[in-house]
Amino acid sequence: MEHFGPFLIALGFAGHALVSKRIEATILSMPMAMAGFGWFMTAIHESSLESAQAIGLIRIISEVTLVLVLFSDASRARLNVLRRDGSIPARMLLVGLPLTLLLGTLLSWWIIPDTPLASLLLLAAILTPTDAALGQSVLASPLVPERLCEAINAESGLNDGLAAPAVFIAAILASGSAGDAGSLMLYAGMQVVFGPIVGFAVGWCGAKLMDASAERNWFSVSATAVFVISTAFAAYFGAEIVGGNGFIATFVAGLTFGAFLRHERVFTGEIMENEGRILTMATFFVFGATLLPEGLARADGTMLILAMAFLTVVRMVPVAISLRGLGLGNRDIVFLGWFGPRGLASILFALLIAEEYPSVMTEQIASCIVLTVALSIVLHGITANPMARAFPRRGSGDGGT
Repeated sequence: MEHFGPFLIALGFAGHALVSKRIEATILSMPMAMAGFGWFMTAIHESSLESAQAIGLIRIISEVTLVLVLFSDASRARLNVLRRDGSIPARMLLVGLPLTLLLGTLLSWWIIPDTPLASLLLLAAILTPTDAALGQSVLASPLVPERLCEAINAESGLNDGLAAPAVFIAAILASGSAGDAGSLMLYAGMQVVFGPIVGFAVGWCGAKLMDASAERNWFSVSATAVFVISTAFAAYFGAEIVGGNGFIATFVAGLTFGAFLRHERVFTGEIMENEGRILTMATFFVFGATLLPEGLARADGTMLILAMAFLTVVRMVPVAISLRGLGLGNRDIVFLGWFGPRGLASILFALLIAEEYPSVMTEQIASCIVLTVALSIVLHGITANPMARAFPRRGSGDGGT
């Protein structure tokens, strides 16, 4: 019976694929279904994974998934829309993100004042990045204005990389192993400067090489997936080698690759989307099977209040402030503020910190992160289609009042 569990998992994944189009029209999102399926499997079938094995597995899967999803989403971005309305994601990243980090830290300190301030900064930093995969039906909806879709896509693609320095600096401070302020600032600067440089270089070279190979008929269509996936990981690891942020590099590489590539662009995007989808399904399944049961078991009313605050006030108020003066309607501002779901990046950052700085990842912090992601999976999943239908048609993005 040792193969019974994997057999059920395979049937579950296949079953979801068979009814995926039907499910997309309901409030049951793919992350919700996979996390719930993982939790169900844990309840009916004793897992053979030890805790350390489970953490290692989900860390690897989530890291690989995030790299592929970032590159895929960026390579299919509508750059003409971003050029025209780039001020929206720029404001959300440059103004909204720091305000989210600040408000999250202060509100956490007010709700759980006995926790060290550096640990609260770490919690806020881990829960600042957003994950567009949790609202994919919104981004794919023909009803939602293009500029809102591209703003959400660009923000979710870059904010995890921009939040990464804050996450690791907060972990260093919380662990008591902080060096001088100059070293920390240098680390943060290298992350946000070298990442885009490496990403642009890899993306540009990848597009030019693929075009040159295709023009000479050296390139087999069946090898497209190998080349594109390799390009994504070359950007990630190349940035990490020189001290840049790999996630920023991956997203910038995807933008550059999609902008300069002339051959098989649609097919390339489909390949990356399919690879990313199966890995995203696996990530949320493992999350539901491993982290979710333990996190919920340790959660209490205080953590529930804090998790809800991170999904609402901590996200929506800074976004509203950052978008002032851009002429957006109230509906657009609420939409952009609400659709900042927490998912892959928050899971990955929590696991990385638990591995590198285990003393700072307390049960309270871990429980709050898991609970926030779990609530986000449910709430953003069930509101995605109804909020998309609130827009009468896809147009210029003029919001309602």
